Amino acid sequence: MPADPLNRTGPPPRPTAAGPARVDGRPAGPVEVRRSSRRRRTVSAYREGDRTVVLIPARMTAEEERRWVSVMLDKLAAQEHRRILDGDDLQARASELSERYLGGRARPRSVRWVTNQNARWGSCTPALGSIRLSHRLQGMPEYVLDYVLLHELAHLLVPGHGPGFWRLLDSYPRTERARGYLEGVVAAERLPHALPPCRPPGG
Repeated sequence: MPADPLNRTGPPPRPTAAGPARVDGRPAGPVEVRRSSRRRRTVSAYREGDRTVVLIPARMTAEEERRWVSVMLDKLAAQEHRRILDGDDLQARASELSERYLGGRARPRSVRWVTNQNARWGSCTPALGSIRLSHRLQGMPEYVLDYVLLHELAHLLVPGHGPGFWRLLDSYPRTERARGYLEGVVAAERLPHALPPCRPPGG
C-alpha cells in the first residue's frame, strides 16, 4: 500500500503576486492569475488545493485583472459557502458513512473542522471518539471529503494503517480516486508557481 496522502499534505504554498484569496473575510490561500491569448472575453476560476487559479484574457489591463480577480473570488466563496457542512452536518454525514460502509460500528462523539492542520487532512482521537478535519478540505469534491471522513472513522476501529485498516476502506468505491485527488493536490502545491508573462523583445 502506498504512503498515506492524509498524512503528507506538503508545505503550505507560497503566495503569488496577486495576493491571498479570502473567504468570509479570512485568508484562503494564494492566488495565481494565468493569462491566455486564446481567451477573448471569458474569465474563470477554480481552487487547486489551497491556491486559487484565475484564468483571464492576455489583453486585460492590470486594473481589469484586479477587478476580475476580486469578482471571481467572491463568486467562488459564495459557491463554497453553500457547500460547506457545519458541525451538525458533519456529524450526520459521518454517521451515514459509518452505517453504509462500516456497519455502523464507528460512532464518533464529535466531528468538526479545524484550522490548525496543515500537515494532514484529518485526524482522530479514538479514546475520545473525536474526529477533526482540516479546513483545507472545504470546497473539495464530496467524494474526497467522504473518503477522509471514512478514513478517520476507520481509525476509531483500527488505530494503525495495517492490512485490517485498509480492508475497512475497501468497501468505499472511490478510495483510490480520492487518494489520487489528494496526492495531486500535494504535488501541485510543491510545484513552483508560474512566472508572470514576459514582455516580448521590443514590446
